[in-house]
Amino acid sequence: MPKKIFFLFQLFIGTTIYAQQLPAGYTVIQNNAALPVKNQGNSGTCWCFCSTSLTESELLRTGNENLELSEVFTVWNLYLDKADKYVRRRGNARFSEGGLEQDVFYSIDTYGAIPETVYPGTGKDAILDKDEAMHNALQAYLDTMLKHNPDSIPLDWKDGYTKILSSYLGTPPQSFTYNGKAYTPKTFAATYVKFHLNDFDGFTSFTHHPYYTSFVMEVPDNYNDNMYYNLPLDSLISITRASVLKGYTVAWDADVTNDGFLYDKGFAMLLQQTGDSENVPKIKEAPYDASTRQLLFDKEVTQDDHLMHITGLAKDANGKEFFIVKNSWGNSNLCGGYLLVSKAYFAINTISILVNKNSER
Repeated sequence: MPKKIFFLFQLFIGTTIYAQQLPAGYTVIQNNAALPVKNQGNSGTCWCFCSTSLTESELLRTGNENLELSEVFTVWNLYLDKADKYVRRRGNARFSEGGLEQDVFYSIDTYGAIPETVYPGTGKDAILDKDEAMHNALQAYLDTMLKHNPDSIPLDWKDGYTKILSSYLGTPPQSFTYNGKAYTPKTFAATYVKFHLNDFDGFTSFTHHPYYTSFVMEVPDNYNDNMYYNLPLDSLISITRASVLKGYTVAWDADVTNDGFLYDKGFAMLLQQTGDSENVPKIKEAPYDASTRQLLFDKEVTQDDHLMHITGLAKDANGKEFFIVKNSWGNSNLCGGYLLVSKAYFAINTISILVNKNSER
């Protein structure tokens, strides 16, 4: 990989600069607005960082202010939501750190939103290194409560649960002041974050369901039974590319536990063999098709591992295109926290995407 790095800047709102770092020889085809890369640390909340970033980009795209939203507020509310489902189903439901693209918009619709400056959580980046311990403590509380109350759930069970949640994240405010005005999370969302779950469509491409039908994605973190519309593989790639070219960004759920996901080098490519990683990005990629994609999903080789935010499109000196993808692992890699994702990698490793419905017109 070329060692020389150059910076690509694009100015969108006021004096704020949104930037990626790309290797020399790569040029941008489309670069859509996004706020700076964040770091989810050791938490399993990539879904929240991904779709929160998508929401922030939607605000920028529609000419609204540079507004960073609190991921911790969404995590707080959905841990309560998951607990309620878990208890009502007597432990026979998914209770984990994970989620999918739609869950942030479900949370905004249901609970509202808060600026990150108002509620970052307890301390700096509160959930980042505490999420596993927090999750284990919460699940232990629920399982113990269910075990000791097999016939009748105590109506006050949320009191103890919320106390544990607060001990890790702090308690979100019921009201707060922003730009000199008083808000609740619901009134703030109604004023500033005018995007709703039904403004977005989820898409995927698998052959175990008929194309051009919708189904509940069968991955463990789909605790909310989110629906996805099933497209042929070429159509899934095309709708993602077209959305980006129209100025929209895309939430992306993918498998990243393979040799082709080279975060440090800033690339994700479909390797033909492990040793090829030394030659990225000059390798000839493996072929892809729908049957290979389906087989890897059925064998659980391709899994729902990580969600990221597709913000643009770039090409190399030969015209080969790559999606520009914003990750949430900080900015320490050679692309400043971004990656260049090839279409071949995208084709085989994508679980699903979420796009604004207007991008489909």
